[in-house]
Amino acid sequence: MTSFTCTGWVERDGTRLSPAEIEKVVRADPAGVRTFGGEFFLSWDTCHARDHFGIIPGPGPKGALVCNGEVLSLIEPDPAPCTLEEAIVTAVRLRSDEGVTALSGGVDSGLVAALAQRECVAVGMKGSHDLARARRAADLLGLTCTEVEITSPEIETALPKVIAAIPKKDPVNTGIALTMYFVARWAGEHGYRRILAGQGADELFGGYARYLTSPTLEEDLARDVAGLEFQAARDQAVAALFGTYLSMPYLDIRVVRAARAIPACEKVRDGQRKIPLREIAAHHIPQELAGYEKKAMQYGSGVWGELKKLARKNGYKTSVQDYIDHIGRVEHGH
Repeated sequence: MTSFTCTGWVERDGTRLSPAEIEKVVRADPAGVRTFGGEFFLSWDTCHARDHFGIIPGPGPKGALVCNGEVLSLIEPDPAPCTLEEAIVTAVRLRSDEGVTALSGGVDSGLVAALAQRECVAVGMKGSHDLARARRAADLLGLTCTEVEITSPEIETALPKVIAAIPKKDPVNTGIALTMYFVARWAGEHGYRRILAGQGADELFGGYARYLTSPTLEEDLARDVAGLEFQAARDQAVAALFGTYLSMPYLDIRVVRAARAIPACEKVRDGQRKIPLREIAAHHIPQELAGYEKKAMQYGSGVWGELKKLARKNGYKTSVQDYIDHIGRVEHGH
């Protein structure tokens, strides 16, 4: 009998299981993992299993129990039906026994922060939009928030590590991953393993500006939700550099089901985005936060602007992608 390992956490019908309880299930009846909710990678004997959405990285396909190299069963938790508000509250409750909340001042992270009541961290260049918004949000919510000011030399030093870690090495993904790098670095340095984050809300509820003019909104949302697996892989790869991982309440099975049941036209209309989420958020956070339209992470933190400056400084005046490719080649000794 080999050792049992569990990365992340497991729940059944809204109740968290301890590592000892999880091991008892998998030893007695490995197929019992098919009802496991949560964010996890489990490994024992010749078996391993990953959570339904593949939030926690590991070998093997997402949402599957694999033993001796064969998929024995799919992992499909089926919690009791609930409203979107109940889903979000439950999703955050299940994740908030430990960790730090990544706060950027928008409705997504603001709602998670208010429900979790954990210490918060915000990152950005000095004077950046996100640091100012996070400070305001923390004040309104009465939460402690550490502001981490990123410098240009730090970005330049981090860039090769980020590019080496992430699967898709383009400017957008690099900019987002760079910002997440500094969140994860702070979390790891301060002993946190779990980072509560607002990822997934834009795709599930229609948060991007391009949705306002989309003639195929339903299809666009479905495509972007399908792409969340890739985004999770990117962010977890960076978090892993510091022994941490991202926990994503909006990608809880309850929240995803409730969000998918809402027609796209109710999520984005009359020039407004993420309407259902904002309506629920207003029950838990001040309207100033619930209605706020914030910038994307890489812009609000100031990291994207700094990345462009570094590209120009290094002779890549017209193409950040060429600069990224150059760093990748140098890292591989080419």
